[in-house]
Amino acid sequence: MAKALLGYVGGSDPRILSEMRRLQQRVQDLESELIRIQAENDALYAAAHHGDSLLDSIDVPQAEPALA
Repeated sequence: MAKALLGYVGGSDPRILSEMRRLQQRVQDLESELIRIQAENDALYAAAHHGDSLLDSIDVPQAEPALA
């Protein structure tokens, strides 16, 4: 019974083990990419937030229409 369950769950089939390793590597790659993108997003947010304070310092009494 234990051998049947072990075979059912995956056992030691080299194809399944190879696929599991490939998928684990893919997950690690995606996690690394996510961390990189989050850091880039944080930097862009900080730059945009810093840019807002520059725009706030410009004195514009009234918004002008784009087309009259």
